[in-house]
Amino acid sequence: MADAKPQRVGLVLGAGGVLGGAWLTGALHAIASETGWDPGSSDYIVGTSAGAMVGALLACGVPPWYMVAHSAGEHVAGMRDARGEAASNADRSAGARYQLHRGLPALGPGSWRLAVSSLARPYKHSPAALVAGWLPLGPVSTEPLKDTVRRACGESWAPHPNYWAMAVDYQTGKRVAFGRAGAPAAELADAVAASCAIPGFFRAVQIGGRRYVDGGLNSVSNLDVLEDEDLDLVIALNPMSSLHAGAPRTLGERLAFTIRQPSGRRLGREAKRLQSAGVEVILIQPTVHDLDVMGTNLMSRTRRHEVIETAVRSVTAHLRQSPLGERLAELPPGLPALVRRPRGRQEKWPDLRELTRVRRESFAAR
Repeated sequence: MADAKPQRVGLVLGAGGVLGGAWLTGALHAIASETGWDPGSSDYIVGTSAGAMVGALLACGVPPWYMVAHSAGEHVAGMRDARGEAASNADRSAGARYQLHRGLPALGPGSWRLAVSSLARPYKHSPAALVAGWLPLGPVSTEPLKDTVRRACGESWAPHPNYWAMAVDYQTGKRVAFGRAGAPAAELADAVAASCAIPGFFRAVQIGGRRYVDGGLNSVSNLDVLEDEDLDLVIALNPMSSLHAGAPRTLGERLAFTIRQPSGRRLGREAKRLQSAGVEVILIQPTVHDLDVMGTNLMSRTRRHEVIETAVRSVTAHLRQSPLGERLAELPPGLPALVRRPRGRQEKWPDLRELTRVRRESFAAR
């Protein structure tokens, strides 16, 4: 009997700021270590904002277990980045270092065209885009974000056939999936930075003569971008929604709730679109334990590793206590060192870049 056709899998990593990216890191580590499946082996990796950064690292061959170890401050001897420098010297907060953009501060709306369009045709824009055009250009530079990506990948784009970074054209408000066929050409670092460029906070990113900002303006998940890609299964990790959020008590919690609630509804609508097309959809969202640690300021760096550790525990428990763990364990096992931390002395560990190359060649064989 002929072998069954391998399932085509999409991985969607949603927006969520610094702490949303931390939650994604812990969740991916839990999935890989608990099920033996390599999230980086997904046929498609789609990332929005923080998800674009984590997805880029994953697509460039940085395994989740290493992201966790690096965040914890571990020094892994012999590990080198794409520049040939010691990987331990890289920023341990995935680019969450805030430095001012060089140049004169910008006055007035960041995008007059989007601002005027939002007044004339508000029905064509998301609620976030209605406000974004009126915000001034952000004062914070995206260079630390770009530097993090460049240290992980020495190529112009990720060594993955279908890594997409979701951004929004700051003039039109339209969604752009960098990396997708037909999208504007972009360097990986610029595309990720654009996807992370929150209007009014980060400076918009210039690509091909146009300015781009955070893909979360369109949707914090952008799950529906995979609707026509003939996939069997899509796994979506979404830090900005939750099925476990309790009643808000403080002003900050009320503000967070007003964001999470519509984000969850949007995620549900996008999931239904894929399900209507015959795609199985798995949604993984923060629990109340995650939300307690994440708090209301998702751009804070102070609790980043605590959020990672909590996500590892909560997602591991979810995998063990629901059919989800068994379902993901049915997927083809990944290369061991890309799934779990190798044992033994570090000098005997396999070369992760070589394993990434092997994984890259496997895409061509599918």
